[in-house]
Amino acid sequence: MALHESTYEPKSGFGKWLDARLPIGRMMHSQFVDFPTPRNLNYLWTFGGILTFMLVAQIVTGVVLAMHYQPSATDAFDSIERIRRDVNFGWLIRNLHAVGASMFFIAAYIHIFRGLYYGSYKAPREVLWIIGVLIFLVMMATAFMGYSLPWGQMSFWGVTVITNLFSSLDSIYNGLGTAIVEWLWGGYSVSGVTLNRFFSLHYLLPFVIAGLVGVHLWALHVVGQNSPTGLDVKTKSDSVPMHPYATSKDAVGMFAFLILFMWFVFYLPDYLGHADNYIPANPLVTPPHIVPEWYFLPFYAILRAIPNKLMGVIAMFSAIGVLLFVPWLDTSRVRSTKYRPLYRWFFLLFTITCLALGYLGSKPPEGSYVFWARVFTFYYFAHFLIVMPIIGWVEKPRRVPGSINEAVLGPSGAKG
Repeated sequence: MALHESTYEPKSGFGKWLDARLPIGRMMHSQFVDFPTPRNLNYLWTFGGILTFMLVAQIVTGVVLAMHYQPSATDAFDSIERIRRDVNFGWLIRNLHAVGASMFFIAAYIHIFRGLYYGSYKAPREVLWIIGVLIFLVMMATAFMGYSLPWGQMSFWGVTVITNLFSSLDSIYNGLGTAIVEWLWGGYSVSGVTLNRFFSLHYLLPFVIAGLVGVHLWALHVVGQNSPTGLDVKTKSDSVPMHPYATSKDAVGMFAFLILFMWFVFYLPDYLGHADNYIPANPLVTPPHIVPEWYFLPFYAILRAIPNKLMGVIAMFSAIGVLLFVPWLDTSRVRSTKYRPLYRWFFLLFTITCLALGYLGSKPPEGSYVFWARVFTFYYFAHFLIVMPIIGWVEKPRRVPGSINEAVLGPSGAKG
C-alpha cells in the first residue's frame, strides 16, 4: 500500500533525535497522512472516524461520571440525579454520555451496513471484518451493563430478564444455567452486588474496545481500504494521500453528525431512553412491558419470536455470530453490491427486515407481532445462509471497471 512516498522530515534537532530512536512521528505520518486512500470514497466511509471520535467521547465522559456515581442499590438512582443537578456541567456530561451511547450505535450500524453493501468483508479483509464483529459484541456487552447503572425500573428488570436467559442452559446440563445466573448476580437475585460488578465491567470494557479498535486499524492499514467499486488500490493514480483529502471529507461528515448529536443532547436528551427508567428500581413492581434500549430491539425480537427459551437464546446470539462467517457465505465474484443488480433487491429486503425487527421488538409479544417477528427472523437468517451463497452462484454481475481511476474518470479519462 505504500504508493505515496513519505515526506516526513523532523524539523527540530530534538525531533530528529527522537525519530532516530522512537519513530512515532514517522509512523503517524506514513499511516495517517501519506497513507494511500482510494480516491472514490463516499461519505459512508466517514463513519469509521466518527466511531473513533464517539469511543473517545464515551470514555472521557464516562471517566468523569464515574467520579460522582455511587454503585449501590440505595444510592445509584439518586447519584444520577445529583450529577445532573449539583455537579458543575453534570447535566451536559451525563447527556453527552447517555445520548452518545445511541449515537455510537447509529454510527456502528451504518458502518456495518456499509461494509455489507460494498463487500468490505471479502478477501483479503476477512480478519479485519471479524475484528469488527468482535468490537460490536463487546460494545453490546458494555451498553447492556451501562443500561443497568441508572438503577431505574427498566434497568433493574432489564437486567433481571436478560441475565435469566442463561438459565435456559439448565436444559443442556442440569444446574449449569442457574450457576451462571447466580454468578452474574453475585447472589440469588439482582441486587446492589450485581450493580457493583456491572459498574466495574462497564468501566473496564471500553478500554478493551479501544484495544480492539487499535488492532482493527492495524489490520485495515495492512490490507488497505475497500472502495465503493470494491476495487483495491493498484496504482498511484487510484489513490490520494489521506491528508488533506480523506481527512477533510471526514471533517465534513463529522460536523454533520455532531449537529444531530448535539440536537439530541441539548433539546431531546431523554427521547431515546425509556420513561420507566426515571422511576427508582422496585423489585416488587414489574413494568407492564419490559424492553431494552432501541439498539437491542432487533435481537430482542428474534429472541421472543421463538417459543422455546433455549432456542430463542441460541437464535439471538447466532444473529450476531453469523456475521463472523459472512466472508465465506458470500460466493459472489464481485465485492460491491453496486454491480450486483439481483442481490441489490435482496439487500434492500434485508435492510427492511432489520428495521422491522427493531419495530417488532418494541411491541408486546402477542398476536400479529409474534407472527411477523417469526417471518422476519426467518428471512434474517435465510439472507446469510441461503440468499448469499445461491445468489452469488447464479447472478450475472454488471461489468466492473478495470481500476478505481477508470470508475472515477471513465475509460477515456483513465487512459489519458
